[in-house]
Amino acid sequence: MISKETIAEDYKTIQDEICKSLEMLDGAAKFEEELWERDGGGGGRTRVIQNGNILEKGGVNFSAVYGKLPDGVKKAFKVEQDDFFATGVSIVIHPNHPMVPIIHMNIRYFEMPSSIDDGQPLRWFGGGIDLTPHYVIEEDARYFHQQLKDVCDRFNIGFYPRFKTWADDYFFIKHRNETRGIGGVFYDRLTATDEISWETIFEFSKALGRTFAPAYSEIVNRNRFKEFTPQQQDWQYQRRSRYAEFNLVYDAGTKFGLETNGRIESILMSLPPTAKWFYNYEAAIGSEEAKTLDLLKKGIDWV
Repeated sequence: MISKETIAEDYKTIQDEICKSLEMLDGAAKFEEELWERDGGGGGRTRVIQNGNILEKGGVNFSAVYGKLPDGVKKAFKVEQDDFFATGVSIVIHPNHPMVPIIHMNIRYFEMPSSIDDGQPLRWFGGGIDLTPHYVIEEDARYFHQQLKDVCDRFNIGFYPRFKTWADDYFFIKHRNETRGIGGVFYDRLTATDEISWETIFEFSKALGRTFAPAYSEIVNRNRFKEFTPQQQDWQYQRRSRYAEFNLVYDAGTKFGLETNGRIESILMSLPPTAKWFYNYEAAIGSEEAKTLDLLKKGIDWV
């Protein structure tokens, strides 16, 4: 059985790799690291990059925490046990350019002692990558989804369609009746079965994590030198407001971090540095903004 310590160490390595790649991509800004400890057990490495050539604000965080689950989380997880261990890498990047998308990634592992007498812990993997363009560029959307499908297909041909639909459903802003972006893949409580082993699921988790940097770098470099107007940047700030709304109202990771006494700055690093809420905004018919809104819906087949 793969130990939780091995999983945590491999996730730390992926954090190191991604930070190095993002610094090279930006070309100017460097990550600042803060080590922290959690009251109740565990801690992590928060790494933040700010005010770069293209990366206005971003975080690449690692955590490995343990302790007792609050009653609210136990109820949400439908478990009776108290003790838990959770580790993962969480990333959100906000660029300074309206033609370059926001991106989010999370890979994680959760474990609890078994509630039955078989000696096996209750455990699962979760994670995903999704893209939130301020302006949906269809060629980039197809490229992004093809990269995710390729990594999924290496491990199980059914992963991509299943996890793509899951992402469409999860990253949906119900009160706006629109998706947060163009989706990607999302999964939770992925466990071993007769068809797939724990080792395969762990290798998939790591491979997905290592898809992040090359896929995002390609999309950034396609768009980072395009000219843009103040009006397009205002639209970027409005789309950021939708991102903030989702993370504060619906995001399960934000809720879990807050309810398990996580580090507030690390949890809320996903929020954009600047956002705007325009009252009763309506995009002009036929505009690029209207075209983007038309593509913020579930079920679009990008590959």
